[in-house]
Amino acid sequence: MKYSNLNKIALNLSLLIVLFFGLVYFVASHLVKIEIGFLPFILSEILLFFFSYFLYKYTINKFIYEKIKLIYKTIHNLKAPKTQQNKIENSSDIISNVNQQVLSWAQDKKEEIDQLKKLERYRKEFLGNVSHELKTPIFNIQGYVLTLLDGGLDDITINREYLLRTEKSINRMIAIVEDLEAISLIESGELIMKFHKFDIIGLVQEVFEFLEIKASKKQIRLSIVNNSEKPIYVFAEKERIRQVLINLIDNSIKYGREKGKTKVSFFDMDENMLIEVTDDGFGISQEDLPRLFERFYRADKSRSREQGGSGLGLAIVKHLIEAHNQTINVRSTIGIGSTFAFTLKKIK
Repeated sequence: MKYSNLNKIALNLSLLIVLFFGLVYFVASHLVKIEIGFLPFILSEILLFFFSYFLYKYTINKFIYEKIKLIYKTIHNLKAPKTQQNKIENSSDIISNVNQQVLSWAQDKKEEIDQLKKLERYRKEFLGNVSHELKTPIFNIQGYVLTLLDGGLDDITINREYLLRTEKSINRMIAIVEDLEAISLIESGELIMKFHKFDIIGLVQEVFEFLEIKASKKQIRLSIVNNSEKPIYVFAEKERIRQVLINLIDNSIKYGREKGKTKVSFFDMDENMLIEVTDDGFGISQEDLPRLFERFYRADKSRSREQGGSGLGLAIVKHLIEAHNQTINVRSTIGIGSTFAFTLKKIK
């Protein structure tokens, strides 16, 4: 019951009492000939009105509160600290407090239910994705092994090729499991991060050297754009940032054009350093961009699976950057290329 309705009930009952008293006065003055002055009568009516109004209000308030006391205490004790429980319970406006608490509790429960539904949908989607990603290499391994067992092992024209394909499928499964473990560690807060000062330019050069052979196969040129031509020092977990750079640059090579280019640029943002990894590849559609950092999401599913990978690389990148309390975003244009940009804390 709303507090305004409670006031109306008390007001109506008080008016009835005043009218009843007025009627008694009228009957008494005509039948019994009791003479009461007009002014004393008006004053007594006013006093009676206020007295009955507050009496009814208090009585109804307490009566309703006693009826819903158990519900109120259950809801309120779940929400408020002990230091506030007695304060609100002894409030003169108990019904309004109850109403407010119930509405607040209902809203909280609705949000909890919505969150649980969202998590349940995410769980089902996640399990479906894991199953799908693991199923492909498992079936490939099964096919290669059965072929070898059926006589292919003695056929020198296919045995080595099938064993190499089996190894590739096994490596893909290992990559999926390792990436799942990495995300689990990050989300649970169990990933140990050791921040220290290092030169981000030097780290990019190391990653370029690591991916040089892969880039040369597609004749992709790797370059660094540093206008200051000086070392740039950041405060971060070096090996995790190495992992971020490997993921981003490796993707730019995988999905880049033949004889294309990938560049890493640096922009001074006062307290932070903005690092951009840009390619001139095929680009990503606008409808795919918002979901690009989701687990197992692939903008071009057929090309992505041909290239291999766990489908978790960008999700890990996002988690690692956010673990540094920094941000990452992407912009892309079909036919022109893509740019992944993230920030790191700068240090002198």
